[in-house]
Amino acid sequence: MSINQLIFRNLKKNLKNYYLYVFALIFSSALYFAFVTLQYDPSMDPAKGSVKGAASIKAASILLVAIVAIFIFYANTIFIKRRSKEIGLFQLIGMTKDKIFRILSVENFFLYFGSLFLGIFAGFSVSKLIIMILFKITGVEGIATLRLSTNALIQTLIVFCAIYLFIMSLNYVFIKRQSILSLFAVKSSTEAKIKKVSILEMIIGIAGIGFILLGYYISSKLFSGDFVTMFELLIAMIVILTSVIIGTYLFYKGSVSFIFHIIRKKKNGYLNINEVLSLSSIMFRMKSNAVLLTIITTVSALAIGLLSLSYISYYSAEKSAEDYVPADFSITNIEDAGRFKDALLAKGIKYSENIIDVIQANVNVENILDMNMEGMLIDPRVMTLAVISDKSTQDIQLSPDETLFTGYSDIMQKFMHLNDSGPIELMGQQEVIPQQYIGMEKDTIVSGYFRNGGMPTAIVDETVFQRLKDDLDPSIQKKTSIYIGINILDQDQIKAANDIYKEIGFGDMRSYDSRLEMSNYQKQNMGLMMFVVGFLGLTFLITSGCILYFKQMDESEDERSSYTILRKLGFTQGDLIKGIQVKQVFNFGIPLVVGLCHSYFAVQSGWFFFGSELWTPMILVMVLYTALYSIFGVLSVLHYKKVIKEAL
Repeated sequence: MSINQLIFRNLKKNLKNYYLYVFALIFSSALYFAFVTLQYDPSMDPAKGSVKGAASIKAASILLVAIVAIFIFYANTIFIKRRSKEIGLFQLIGMTKDKIFRILSVENFFLYFGSLFLGIFAGFSVSKLIIMILFKITGVEGIATLRLSTNALIQTLIVFCAIYLFIMSLNYVFIKRQSILSLFAVKSSTEAKIKKVSILEMIIGIAGIGFILLGYYISSKLFSGDFVTMFELLIAMIVILTSVIIGTYLFYKGSVSFIFHIIRKKKNGYLNINEVLSLSSIMFRMKSNAVLLTIITTVSALAIGLLSLSYISYYSAEKSAEDYVPADFSITNIEDAGRFKDALLAKGIKYSENIIDVIQANVNVENILDMNMEGMLIDPRVMTLAVISDKSTQDIQLSPDETLFTGYSDIMQKFMHLNDSGPIELMGQQEVIPQQYIGMEKDTIVSGYFRNGGMPTAIVDETVFQRLKDDLDPSIQKKTSIYIGINILDQDQIKAANDIYKEIGFGDMRSYDSRLEMSNYQKQNMGLMMFVVGFLGLTFLITSGCILYFKQMDESEDERSSYTILRKLGFTQGDLIKGIQVKQVFNFGIPLVVGLCHSYFAVQSGWFFFGSELWTPMILVMVLYTALYSIFGVLSVLHYKKVIKEAL
């Protein structure tokens, strides 16, 4: 047999055995090429909008390279070790290590670059679809076209050629360092097995669960008022990150074995076939894969968490805009409001108007503050709040000694929680007016321009309002003290009204607001972030799923002889497959469940910074991630079925 025939046969065999590796290569290169194309496509200019948007796409492409490179390096390591006996046989028949390296290099060249060019073609084919998805998510009105970017092609080839050269250098070092004897033993030494659970492992297992629970507990208290200074928050975040990562590693290193050991002890060693194929195997294999599983779990949690947060912000864009701007349009100048109203009437757009006088006053809320403010920059004895009269509202009537707060943001409530009632003081320049705080309303009455970063608006009796207005402190007043809210009666005409708002030039006024414009701006920014994070998350999902699948391929080959023995003992093929299904639920389910738990506690600790809705966006992201991740578990079971059938 000639060298060329040997290369061809090996290439055919590898393509058949490692079809998922080839698919992952095609998928990774397609994603990278399609993503890089976004940087150079002229139709992307409206989507980028700013240097910040362009920078996020470039940064994401670098992270994408890192994810793809790590996956390819790891997959190549698995495959070169699986072929160690083959390399040893080549040496036994007289081949030099350099010739063996050339054979493997040629095989890898055709396999790698064949997959690469197929991936580039696939990426080119779907690039228009990806741009259309981005336009849809961000709300950008643009025309997506299918074009081949020379710059994107060159960048993709350079990146993947560099990865290929690095892989070949690793293979060369591996072949050079291994002796014939070690090549025949290397595969069997890749998985460390243990016979029993030691006392040290029990301690490690308990410590792992303890570290994870500690991180979860601190994250649940992160913004509840227990940490008030930036230094305390920073230390708490570092402790959370460290304890969760260390706990995850120790969990795989000892906790899984410890828990399954307890289950096995309760059964007094009498295990059925499902437990033999699942519990026993996982007990003795997860320990050796602790680092890999920790990385997969941590990055999965990061991807799910970031995607959940960005989707929360995107999902809550309209509600957030409504909380900031209570009317469709907010204007603080009577003349400009008149111009806008005349333009609306000229287009036949009907509206309603609400005009409110708003002043700023210092308020002492020390007695109703339900937290320790020591060390914080805000002084609760002198908090500047917007104040309006109860006459400006439709349903609220107050006595001269009562004050009602409204429109307090969710974020500020986390940092500064107020009691339901208590004494407060309204302070003018000369006069201090004692009041009784009677509660908080959710509704927003004036725009965020007057509310000083999400602070509540104080509603007082008309007589008290006039006393404060006659005793104003000019140093804390806004440039304007009038809020004009304009609502469009026919909501189908909102877009036309917003176009008029932008044509007049009000979009450049800092004290003017359009609810639709604000919502669109948030959707565009967070849509871009969601697109980028989703792109990276999907890439990592595919690569990590492939890595776990490759590990199961290795394990199935190691356990092939066990299936033959079990069949001779009387167990049917169906019995073995049921045990394998349970095993894959654990193998793929444990990292998934731990990653979902990590992401949940990370999201719930600070989701209110991003929007007003938690459960719907987060559950949708988690369900989608779980569904895609489960595909690799199903593929793994199908591969095991094939191996079991061959073994029997």
